[in-house]
Amino acid sequence: MTIREVARATGLSVATISRVLNGLGPVREETRRKVLEEAERLQWVPHGAARALNTKKTKNLGVLLPDMHGEFFSEVIREIDLAARRHDYHVLVSSSHSDPAEMQAVLRALHGRVDGVIVMWPSSAAPRLGKQLLARMPAVLLNGVSRDRIDSLAIDNHGGAVAMMRHLVALGHRRIAFLEGPAGNYDADERLRGYRDVVRAARCERRPEWEIEGDFSEESGFRAGEAFRALRSLPSAVFAANDAMAMGFLSAVQAEGLRVPGDLALAGFDDIPMSRYAAPPLTSVRVPIGALGARAVERLLASLESASPRPPRHETFPTELIVRVSCGAPSQTLRHPISAFNATNVKEKKS
Repeated sequence: MTIREVARATGLSVATISRVLNGLGPVREETRRKVLEEAERLQWVPHGAARALNTKKTKNLGVLLPDMHGEFFSEVIREIDLAARRHDYHVLVSSSHSDPAEMQAVLRALHGRVDGVIVMWPSSAAPRLGKQLLARMPAVLLNGVSRDRIDSLAIDNHGGAVAMMRHLVALGHRRIAFLEGPAGNYDADERLRGYRDVVRAARCERRPEWEIEGDFSEESGFRAGEAFRALRSLPSAVFAANDAMAMGFLSAVQAEGLRVPGDLALAGFDDIPMSRYAAPPLTSVRVPIGALGARAVERLLASLESASPRPPRHETFPTELIVRVSCGAPSQTLRHPISAFNATNVKEKKS
Protein backbone atom coordinates (compact mmCIF):
# COMPACT_ATOMS: atom_id res chain seq x y z
CA MET A 1 0.00 0.00 0.00
CA THR A 2 1.54 3.31 -1.09
CA ILE A 3 0.45 6.94 -0.92
CA ARG A 4 -0.74 6.63 -4.52
CA GLU A 5 -3.49 4.26 -3.36
CA VAL A 6 -4.39 6.70 -0.60
CA ALA A 7 -4.50 9.51 -3.19
CA ARG A 8 -6.82 7.52 -5.45
CA ALA A 9 -9.14 6.65 -2.57
CA THR A 10 -9.41 10.27 -1.39
CA GLY A 11 -9.36 11.97 -4.79
CA LEU A 12 -6.49 14.17 -3.63
CA SER A 13 -3.07 14.68 -5.17
CA VAL A 14 -0.03 12.62 -4.20
CA ALA A 15 1.65 15.86 -3.09
CA THR A 16 -1.19 16.62 -0.68
CA ILE A 17 -1.12 13.09 0.72
CA SER A 18 2.64 13.38 1.22
CA ARG A 19 2.33 16.68 3.05
CA VAL A 20 -0.24 15.23 5.44
CA LEU A 21 1.48 11.91 6.14
CA ASN A 22 4.95 13.42 6.48
CA GLY A 23 3.84 16.59 8.26
CA LEU A 24 5.79 18.70 5.77
CA GLY A 25 3.36 21.51 4.99
CA PRO A 26 0.14 23.32 5.88
CA VAL A 27 -3.16 21.64 4.94
CA ARG A 28 -6.73 22.22 6.02
CA GLU A 29 -7.84 20.29 9.08
CA GLU A 30 -10.67 18.67 7.15
CA THR A 31 -8.23 17.46 4.50
CA ARG A 32 -5.76 16.18 7.09
CA ARG A 33 -8.47 14.22 8.91
CA LYS A 34 -9.78 12.73 5.64
CA VAL A 35 -6.31 11.56 4.60
CA LEU A 36 -5.48 10.04 7.99
CA GLU A 37 -8.81 8.19 8.18
CA GLU A 38 -8.36 6.76 4.68
CA ALA A 39 -4.75 5.79 5.37
CA GLU A 40 -5.86 3.92 8.47
CA ARG A 41 -8.70 2.18 6.60
CA LEU A 42 -6.27 1.05 3.90
CA GLN A 43 -3.71 0.03 6.56
CA TRP A 44 -1.05 2.24 5.04
CA VAL A 45 2.30 2.28 6.83
CA PRO A 46 5.40 4.31 5.89
CA HIS A 47 8.06 2.49 3.88
CA GLY A 48 11.30 3.00 5.80
CA ALA A 49 13.68 2.52 2.89
CA ALA A 50 11.72 4.82 0.58
CA ARG A 51 11.44 7.49 3.25
CA ALA A 52 15.19 7.25 3.95
CA LEU A 53 15.94 7.82 0.25
CA ASN A 54 13.74 10.90 0.28
CA THR A 55 14.81 12.44 3.60
CA LYS A 56 18.38 11.10 3.75
CA LYS A 57 17.55 9.88 7.27
CA THR A 58 16.68 6.39 8.47
CA LYS A 59 15.48 7.58 11.93
CA ASN A 60 17.41 4.63 13.33
CA LEU A 61 20.35 4.64 15.74
CA GLY A 62 22.75 1.73 16.02
CA VAL A 63 24.00 0.44 19.38
CA LEU A 64 27.02 -1.86 19.48
CA LEU A 65 27.88 -3.43 22.84
CA PRO A 66 30.62 -5.89 23.80
CA ASP A 67 27.94 -8.15 25.27
CA MET A 68 24.21 -8.09 26.04
CA HIS A 69 24.21 -10.46 29.01
CA GLY A 70 23.70 -9.00 32.47
CA GLU A 71 21.94 -6.14 34.18
CA PHE A 72 24.48 -3.47 33.28
CA PHE A 73 23.97 -3.89 29.54
CA SER A 74 20.20 -4.28 29.82
CA GLU A 75 20.01 -0.99 31.76
CA VAL A 76 22.16 0.79 29.17
CA ILE A 77 19.99 -0.50 26.30
CA ARG A 78 16.78 0.45 28.11
CA GLU A 79 17.84 4.05 28.70
CA ILE A 80 19.20 4.47 25.18
CA ASP A 81 15.92 3.19 23.76
CA LEU A 82 13.81 5.48 25.96
CA ALA A 83 15.89 8.53 25.03
CA ALA A 84 15.78 7.65 21.33
CA ARG A 85 12.00 7.19 21.35
CA ARG A 86 11.57 10.64 22.86
CA HIS A 87 13.15 12.00 19.68
CA ASP A 88 11.19 9.69 17.36
CA TYR A 89 14.16 7.39 16.69
CA HIS A 90 14.35 3.62 16.84
CA VAL A 91 17.28 1.55 18.02
CA LEU A 92 19.04 -1.38 16.36
CA VAL A 93 21.15 -3.30 18.90
CA SER A 94 23.96 -5.77 18.27
CA SER A 95 26.90 -7.28 20.14
CA SER A 96 30.54 -7.65 19.16
CA HIS A 97 31.17 -10.33 21.81
CA SER A 98 34.38 -8.38 22.54
CA ASP A 99 35.75 -9.55 19.18
CA PRO A 100 37.32 -6.81 17.00
CA ALA A 101 36.54 -8.71 13.80
CA GLU A 102 32.92 -9.12 14.83
CA MET A 103 32.75 -5.44 15.68
CA GLN A 104 33.89 -4.54 12.16
CA ALA A 105 31.32 -6.90 10.67
CA VAL A 106 28.50 -5.31 12.68
CA LEU A 107 29.57 -1.80 11.70
CA ARG A 108 29.57 -2.81 8.03
CA ALA A 109 26.08 -4.30 8.44
CA LEU A 110 24.78 -1.12 10.10
CA HIS A 111 26.17 1.19 7.42
CA GLY A 112 23.26 2.75 5.53
CA ARG A 113 20.71 1.36 7.98
CA VAL A 114 21.30 3.85 10.79
CA ASP A 115 22.01 7.57 10.98
CA GLY A 116 24.64 7.15 13.68
CA VAL A 117 25.98 4.62 16.16
CA ILE A 118 26.69 4.38 19.90
CA VAL A 119 29.59 2.03 20.54
CA MET A 120 30.66 0.61 23.88
CA TRP A 121 34.18 -0.62 23.37
CA PRO A 122 36.08 -0.38 26.69
CA SER A 123 39.35 -1.75 25.40
CA SER A 124 42.82 -0.53 24.54
CA ALA A 125 41.72 -0.48 20.88
CA ALA A 126 39.33 2.44 21.51
CA PRO A 127 41.61 5.17 20.06
CA ARG A 128 42.04 3.23 16.80
CA LEU A 129 38.32 2.55 16.73
CA GLY A 130 37.56 6.27 16.53
CA LYS A 131 39.14 6.68 13.10
CA GLN A 132 37.33 3.63 11.76
CA LEU A 133 33.98 4.90 13.03
CA LEU A 134 34.41 8.37 11.58
CA ALA A 135 34.99 6.90 8.15
CA ARG A 136 31.56 5.25 8.30
CA MET A 137 29.04 7.34 10.25
CA PRO A 138 28.60 9.75 13.20
CA ALA A 139 29.36 7.98 16.46
CA VAL A 140 29.65 8.29 20.23
CA LEU A 141 32.04 6.09 22.18
CA LEU A 142 30.98 4.76 25.59
CA ASN A 143 33.30 3.62 28.41
CA GLY A 144 36.45 4.50 26.58
CA VAL A 145 38.59 7.54 25.94
CA SER A 146 39.09 8.55 22.32
CA ARG A 147 41.80 10.94 21.20
CA ASP A 148 40.21 11.17 17.77
CA ARG A 149 37.51 13.52 16.51
CA ILE A 150 34.71 11.60 18.16
CA ASP A 151 32.61 12.25 21.27
CA SER A 152 33.28 9.94 24.18
CA LEU A 153 31.63 9.28 27.54
CA ALA A 154 33.46 7.52 30.34
CA ILE A 155 32.99 6.62 34.00
CA ASP A 156 35.33 7.78 36.76
CA ASN A 157 36.44 4.23 37.37
CA HIS A 158 39.66 5.22 39.12
CA GLY A 159 37.94 7.64 41.49
CA GLY A 160 35.23 5.12 42.31
CA ALA A 161 37.78 2.43 43.13
CA VAL A 162 39.75 4.86 45.29
CA ALA A 163 36.61 5.79 47.23
CA MET A 164 35.79 2.14 47.89
CA MET A 165 39.33 1.30 48.95
CA ARG A 166 39.50 4.29 51.28
CA HIS A 167 36.23 3.15 52.82
CA LEU A 168 37.60 -0.36 53.46
CA VAL A 169 40.82 1.09 54.89
CA ALA A 170 38.78 3.33 57.20
CA LEU A 171 37.04 0.21 58.49
CA GLY A 172 40.45 -1.11 59.55
CA HIS A 173 41.21 -3.43 56.64
CA ARG A 174 44.83 -3.66 55.53
CA ARG A 175 44.59 -7.07 53.87
CA ILE A 176 42.40 -6.38 50.84
CA ALA A 177 42.17 -8.58 47.75
CA PHE A 178 40.98 -7.37 44.35
CA LEU A 179 38.96 -9.49 41.93
CA GLU A 180 40.02 -8.16 38.52
CA GLY A 181 38.12 -7.61 35.30
CA PRO A 182 39.38 -8.72 31.86
CA ALA A 183 42.87 -7.63 30.85
CA GLY A 184 42.98 -4.77 28.36
CA ASN A 185 39.52 -3.54 29.37
CA TYR A 186 39.54 0.21 30.08
CA ASP A 187 37.09 0.02 33.00
CA ALA A 188 38.87 -2.92 34.59
CA ASP A 189 42.32 -1.37 34.20
CA GLU A 190 41.22 1.92 35.80
CA ARG A 191 39.58 0.14 38.74
CA LEU A 192 42.72 -1.93 39.29
CA ARG A 193 44.80 1.25 39.18
CA GLY A 194 42.61 2.82 41.87
CA TYR A 195 42.98 -0.28 44.05
CA ARG A 196 46.76 -0.27 43.72
CA ASP A 197 47.06 3.46 44.41
CA VAL A 198 45.32 3.12 47.79
CA VAL A 199 47.19 -0.07 48.67
CA ARG A 200 50.44 1.88 48.24
CA ALA A 201 49.25 5.10 49.88
CA ALA A 202 47.70 3.36 52.91
CA ARG A 203 50.62 0.91 53.20
CA CYS A 204 48.33 -2.08 53.00
CA GLU A 205 49.77 -5.57 52.97
CA ARG A 206 50.53 -6.65 49.40
CA ARG A 207 50.51 -10.20 48.06
CA PRO A 208 50.50 -11.13 44.35
CA GLU A 209 47.80 -13.78 44.87
CA TRP A 210 45.44 -11.11 46.21
CA GLU A 211 45.04 -9.71 42.71
CA ILE A 212 42.68 -12.44 41.51
CA GLU A 213 41.94 -13.03 37.84
CA GLY A 214 38.38 -12.46 36.63
CA ASP A 215 36.46 -11.46 33.51
CA PHE A 216 33.41 -9.50 34.80
CA SER A 217 31.17 -12.61 34.69
CA GLU A 218 29.32 -14.21 37.60
CA GLU A 219 31.06 -17.48 36.72
CA SER A 220 34.55 -16.02 37.18
CA GLY A 221 33.50 -14.61 40.54
CA PHE A 222 32.12 -17.99 41.59
CA ARG A 223 35.36 -19.72 40.54
CA ALA A 224 37.36 -17.20 42.56
CA GLY A 225 35.14 -17.86 45.56
CA GLU A 226 35.60 -21.62 45.25
CA ALA A 227 39.40 -21.19 45.18
CA PHE A 228 39.46 -18.56 47.92
CA ARG A 229 40.25 -20.84 50.88
CA ALA A 230 43.23 -22.25 48.97
CA LEU A 231 45.06 -18.91 49.11
CA ARG A 232 48.22 -19.13 51.18
CA SER A 233 47.13 -16.15 53.24
CA LEU A 234 43.53 -14.98 53.45
CA PRO A 235 42.63 -11.28 53.16
CA SER A 236 40.03 -9.71 55.43
CA ALA A 237 38.21 -7.95 52.56
CA VAL A 238 37.60 -8.55 48.85
CA PHE A 239 36.84 -5.76 46.39
CA ALA A 240 35.42 -7.08 43.11
CA ALA A 241 35.76 -5.00 39.93
CA ASN A 242 32.03 -5.39 39.25
CA ASP A 243 28.89 -6.53 41.04
CA ALA A 244 28.35 -9.61 38.88
CA MET A 245 31.67 -11.09 40.02
CA ALA A 246 31.01 -9.99 43.61
CA MET A 247 27.71 -11.88 43.71
CA GLY A 248 29.23 -14.97 42.12
CA PHE A 249 32.02 -14.81 44.70
CA LEU A 250 29.49 -14.33 47.53
CA SER A 251 27.55 -17.43 46.51
CA ALA A 252 30.69 -19.58 46.45
CA VAL A 253 32.21 -18.49 49.78
CA GLN A 254 28.87 -18.82 51.56
CA ALA A 255 28.63 -22.38 50.24
CA GLU A 256 32.08 -22.94 51.77
CA GLY A 257 30.81 -21.79 55.17
CA LEU A 258 32.25 -18.27 55.27
CA ARG A 259 30.08 -15.48 56.64
CA VAL A 260 29.86 -12.12 54.88
CA PRO A 261 30.52 -9.73 56.55
CA GLY A 262 31.28 -11.76 59.69
CA ASP A 263 34.37 -13.52 58.32
CA LEU A 264 35.00 -11.44 55.24
CA ALA A 265 34.03 -7.98 53.98
CA LEU A 266 32.91 -7.82 50.35
CA ALA A 267 32.34 -4.95 47.92
CA GLY A 268 31.57 -4.55 44.22
CA PHE A 269 31.32 -1.93 41.50
CA ASP A 270 28.41 -0.69 39.26
CA ASP A 271 25.56 -0.94 41.79
CA ILE A 272 23.35 -2.91 39.43
CA PRO A 273 19.74 -3.29 40.68
CA MET A 274 20.26 -6.84 41.97
CA SER A 275 23.11 -5.77 44.28
CA ARG A 276 20.68 -4.26 46.79
CA TYR A 277 18.74 -7.57 46.94
CA ALA A 278 21.76 -9.81 47.57
CA ALA A 279 22.00 -11.55 50.93
CA PRO A 280 23.59 -9.58 52.46
CA PRO A 281 22.99 -6.44 50.37
CA LEU A 282 26.16 -5.52 48.52
CA THR A 283 28.29 -2.44 49.15
CA SER A 284 29.11 -1.03 45.73
CA VAL A 285 30.21 1.93 43.63
CA ARG A 286 27.18 3.36 41.84
CA VAL A 287 27.63 4.05 38.14
CA PRO A 288 25.03 6.35 36.51
CA ILE A 289 24.04 3.69 33.97
CA GLY A 290 20.83 5.36 32.88
CA ALA A 291 22.38 8.82 32.55
CA LEU A 292 25.22 7.35 30.52
CA GLY A 293 22.83 5.86 27.94
CA ALA A 294 20.62 8.93 27.73
CA ARG A 295 23.59 11.29 27.34
CA ALA A 296 25.01 9.13 24.55
CA VAL A 297 21.78 9.59 22.57
CA GLU A 298 21.81 13.32 23.28
CA ARG A 299 25.37 13.65 22.02
CA LEU A 300 24.75 11.57 18.92
CA LEU A 301 21.64 13.51 17.93
CA ALA A 302 23.50 16.80 18.44
CA SER A 303 26.16 15.54 16.06
CA LEU A 304 23.54 14.52 13.49
CA GLU A 305 21.85 17.91 13.65
CA SER A 306 25.04 19.96 13.49
CA ALA A 307 25.44 21.78 10.16
CA SER A 308 29.23 21.94 10.46
CA PRO A 309 31.96 19.89 12.14
CA ARG A 310 32.52 20.68 15.81
CA PRO A 311 35.28 19.75 18.24
CA PRO A 312 34.76 16.43 20.04
CA ARG A 313 33.55 16.46 23.62
CA HIS A 314 34.88 14.04 26.22
CA GLU A 315 32.93 13.69 29.46
CA THR A 316 33.65 11.66 32.59
CA PHE A 317 30.70 10.73 34.81
CA PRO A 318 31.22 10.76 38.60
CA THR A 319 30.38 7.73 40.72
CA GLU A 320 28.95 7.30 44.23
CA LEU A 321 29.93 5.02 47.07
CA ILE A 322 26.88 3.04 48.28
CA VAL A 323 27.50 1.41 51.65
CA ARG A 324 25.43 -1.64 52.59
CA VAL A 325 25.75 -4.61 54.95
CA SER A 326 28.29 -6.70 53.02
CA CYS A 327 31.32 -4.74 54.23
CA GLY A 328 30.15 -4.69 57.85
CA ALA A 329 30.36 -0.91 58.19
CA PRO A 330 28.90 0.64 61.34
CA SER A 331 27.43 4.08 60.73
CA GLN A 332 30.05 5.98 62.72
CA THR A 333 32.88 4.82 60.45
CA LEU A 334 31.42 6.07 57.16
CA ARG A 335 33.03 9.50 57.19
CA HIS A 336 36.52 9.58 55.79
CA PRO A 337 38.49 11.96 53.54
CA ILE A 338 38.95 10.99 49.92
CA SER A 339 39.69 14.37 48.31
CA ALA A 340 43.42 13.77 48.43
CA PHE A 341 42.93 10.97 45.92
CA ASN A 342 40.71 13.07 43.61
CA ALA A 343 37.96 10.54 44.16
CA THR A 344 34.28 10.86 43.34
CA ASN A 345 31.31 12.00 45.38
CA VAL A 346 30.39 9.67 48.22
CA LYS A 347 26.79 8.76 48.97
CA GLU A 348 26.41 6.92 52.26
CA LYS A 349 23.52 4.51 52.59
CA LYS A 350 22.71 2.15 55.43
CA SER A 351 20.49 -0.84 54.83
